[in-house]
Amino acid sequence: MAAPMELYCWAGGWGLPTVDPDCLAVLTYARFTGAPLKVHKITNPWRSPSGSLPALKTSDGVFSDTQEIITHFRKQQFNADYDLSALQGADTLAFLSLVKRKLLPMLIHTFWVDAKNYVEHTRKWYAEAIPFPLNFFLPSRMQKRQLERLQTVCGENWQDDEEQLEKQLYRDGCECLTLLSQRLGRKKFFFGDS
Repeated sequence: MAAPMELYCWAGGWGLPTVDPDCLAVLTYARFTGAPLKVHKITNPWRSPSGSLPALKTSDGVFSDTQEIITHFRKQQFNADYDLSALQGADTLAFLSLVKRKLLPMLIHTFWVDAKNYVEHTRKWYAEAIPFPLNFFLPSRMQKRQLERLQTVCGENWQDDEEQLEKQLYRDGCECLTLLSQRLGRKKFFFGDS
């Protein structure tokens, strides 16, 4: 019998099973597919096998990129798209692209760029959760990484007019949520109720 897969992810907070969007995506995908996981919710990324979170440890190795982890699940026959038609699979890819392009930048801005939110909530949570002495520098390092991620999506001059950027990000995020809500309608899931 193969060793169980072990997922290392950020601990939960704010009523969520994990505070990190990438960890949340992996946990959600695993739940939809029924992938057998031993979940380790931790507050020190250096305690994971890859030194970052999320991280999946399997008999095949360690995977630390969200897409890499989901691809590994699929190779292990834990595929949330298995029963979908080609058209439904294409819709899924389109919605994933929409979320990455429109919703994720808004979340990054909300948690890591908005100064008030960052100081009062994001940095505070991580500083309280991460063990000493990492809590003094790791939140700032994480913020820097998220700012680089936002720059990749928004372009080099993303900080030229931060007020305009914020308005555009929130407009895009609301548009994304509206489209997803309209597509879902009264169903439990996008492609039926099971």
